[in-house]
Amino acid sequence: MSIKKNLQLINSSLPDDITLVAVSKTKPVEVIMEAYDAGHYIFGENKIQEMVDKYENLPKDIQWHMIGHVQSNKVKYMASFVHMIHGVDSLKLLKEINKQAKKHQRVIECLFQIKIAKEESKFGMTVEEISTIIDSISFMELENIKIVGVMGMATFTDNQDQIKEEFLKLKSNFDHLKTFQSKNYSLSIISMGMSADYHLAIDCGSTMVRIGSHIFGERNYN
Repeated sequence: MSIKKNLQLINSSLPDDITLVAVSKTKPVEVIMEAYDAGHYIFGENKIQEMVDKYENLPKDIQWHMIGHVQSNKVKYMASFVHMIHGVDSLKLLKEINKQAKKHQRVIECLFQIKIAKEESKFGMTVEEISTIIDSISFMELENIKIVGVMGMATFTDNQDQIKEEFLKLKSNFDHLKTFQSKNYSLSIISMGMSADYHLAIDCGSTMVRIGSHIFGERNYN
């Protein structure tokens, strides 16, 4: 099936208020252009250098989402164009994003990554750690970032009950954190759910899904 058909099929199954991020990591520019020509403009990458290369070679009305783990020293390479950074997991990273965004006179939208999976390899913070950050004076002083939601990744497992439990935990964390409001903090997005589990994620409250293989086919990491 073509990328255009895949997108039509997925979009027809998504509620109107759900944002689809097409995960284009490892996919070449020509393949992304197929999705773009089919009317899709929001793409997610997990490596900054790969995203920079694609940004330079693709239409400038594309919204680029950084969905992978971010190292502070790499933020400068994407600060001029990235639309949203999903994996914010420390105040140190947030300060660096703010610093680089300021250089380009931009406000970059960010999501706090919450650790919901049981796997040690998954990144993310606890609600308590996030609460400490948003209560701090140094957070209040950040004028070139805006926290607009949370993201989380479920455990890589076939156990649907466990995945559901983790998704509901993220939704509960979101509801708790949503009560706080400030100039640089107003939550409306829950980014959770990928190709294998996005229907369940939406049932559990997701507002943004990250889908790759269902659009572009399986990845070749070689």
